[in-house]
Amino acid sequence: MHVFVTGATGWVGSAVVEELIRAGHQVTGLARTEAKATALAATGAQVLLATLDDLDALHRAASSADAVIHTAFNHDFSKMAENAEQDRRAIEALGRAVEGSDRPLLVTSGLSGLAQGRPATETDPDSSVFRKSEAAARSLAEHGIRVATVRLPPSVHGLGDHGFIPILINLAREKGVSAYPGEGQNRWAGVHRSDAARLYRLVVEQGATEPIYHAVADEGVPFQEIAAVIGRRLGLPVESRGPEHFGWFARFASIDMCATSARTRSVLDWEPTGPSLLADLDQPGYYAG
Repeated sequence: MHVFVTGATGWVGSAVVEELIRAGHQVTGLARTEAKATALAATGAQVLLATLDDLDALHRAASSADAVIHTAFNHDFSKMAENAEQDRRAIEALGRAVEGSDRPLLVTSGLSGLAQGRPATETDPDSSVFRKSEAAARSLAEHGIRVATVRLPPSVHGLGDHGFIPILINLAREKGVSAYPGEGQNRWAGVHRSDAARLYRLVVEQGATEPIYHAVADEGVPFQEIAAVIGRRLGLPVESRGPEHFGWFARFASIDMCATSARTRSVLDWEPTGPSLLADLDQPGYYAG
C-alpha cells in the first residue's frame, strides 16, 4: 500500500512513517523544509517538499496514494483559530483527492472537551470551538468519502517527547515546585508514541470502517500523580497551585481529559504494549538536558 502522510517529520507522524515502512508499505511524507526532507528521505520514504498551505500539492500527492494519514498541525497556541482554519482547508483538499474511491483518509483530533466527569467514548461528539478537524471529516463523510478521525490524548509520550509533559517539567524547574491545579484529580489520558503509530497503521490496513478511533492506553491518570513523579525526579516539592502558576497553560492543566478506547481496541484488535504514562515519565531520559 502507498500511504501519503502529512506531518511526516513530527512527533506522531514520524513514528507513523516508521511503522508503515516497517510493515512493508510505501510512504510519501510531507516535509516543509529541506532539512526535514533530508531526514525523512533517510527513513526510506519519498518526500513531498511543501506546506499545509500548498493545497494543490497536497491534492496531487493524495490522488496518487492508496491511503492518506493527516497528522500535521501548527501547534502555535497564540493563533489557534488560524491554525484550525488551515487544518480544515488541508483536510478538504485531501478529501477531494480521494473522493469517488474507497481509499481511506485519516485525520487527527484531540480528546479535550468531549465529556466531563466520565471517560469520553468514541461516540461522544466533538463540539470544540478550537478544532475543525472532526467537523471537516464529518462533512467529507456526508459526501461519501471514506474518512475517519483518530483522537489523540493530551500525552502521546516517549523519550524525545516535546509535548505537554515537557512543558510541565520545564515549569517545575522554573518555579521550583511541581504543581497540580486544585486537588489535582483532573485526569489525563495517555498513549505511548509507538502504540499510537500502530493504531494509525491498523486503521488504514483495515479500511477505516469506524468514524472515530481513540488512541488511548491510559484511560485517565490523575494530574497529581503526574506532578508527583516530576517532583520526585527533580527533587522538588509537589503542591497545589492556582491558575496563575501555570500561566498560558492553565486551561490545559486544569481540564479533565480522560477517555476509553474499548470500541477501538475491539474493532482493530489493538492492544497497547508500550510503557504507561507514569512509567515513561519515571525514566531519567525525560529530564535530560
